[in-house]
Amino acid sequence: MKDKLIVALDVDTMDEVDRLVGLLKDDVGMFKIGMQVYNSLGSGVISRVKDAGGGIFLDLKLHDIPNTVAQTVRVLTRLGVDIINVHASGGRAMMEEASRAAAEEAVKLDIRPPLVIAVTILTSLGEEDMADIGYGGKPQDMVRRLATLAKEAGMDGVVCSPLEASLVREQCGPDFVTVTPGVRPATAQVGDQKRIMTPGRAIESGSHYLVVGRPITGAADPREAAQAIVKEMEEATHADTK
Repeated sequence: MKDKLIVALDVDTMDEVDRLVGLLKDDVGMFKIGMQVYNSLGSGVISRVKDAGGGIFLDLKLHDIPNTVAQTVRVLTRLGVDIINVHASGGRAMMEEASRAAAEEAVKLDIRPPLVIAVTILTSLGEEDMADIGYGGKPQDMVRRLATLAKEAGMDGVVCSPLEASLVREQCGPDFVTVTPGVRPATAQVGDQKRIMTPGRAIESGSHYLVVGRPITGAADPREAAQAIVKEMEEATHADTK
């Protein structure tokens, strides 16, 4: 179950990266390198985490014209990351080009292609926020629509809140990957997330990967915090099989 836990490295220094990866690499499945750490430290942070034995979800949320995104995906595929994401709102053609670029570059390099997934609706957005930017309806309706489009465009899965993982599973099938931020233990602060769920509930809802940041990285003992989350995930899985 630990392979399903992705820890967000939302830090600014390589020392912090080294500390957290060194502490957690045996207790989690992957590390998320997002815009904060990538823009602070550059692509060298990827090799640093890989050399330490960590898998990588590169969370840069690409969103541009199809050719620009495709060429960027080719570059990122060469770095040997495990997951790359783009914004589903970039449209069908952009997603199709991104998926094709990753597959072609992986064949050229004789490496395993990364999963290419699409961000649906950010977990920080509620219904009022969506209305402000011109998205009508409820978040789950837009997530369903964008997830369907992503699957049709050849994406391997989507990023969605755990509240929508089950509907994505129903709409797109059990093999369509769901990566879910917005996961918070019951005792953790909500922060800037709005559509959230506990780790156990997220697993019960069908999430393939859970992304957790501050409840682990900001804990007094990050390793203990990660182990507690994995234990909750395991308990949810066992309860589901009874």
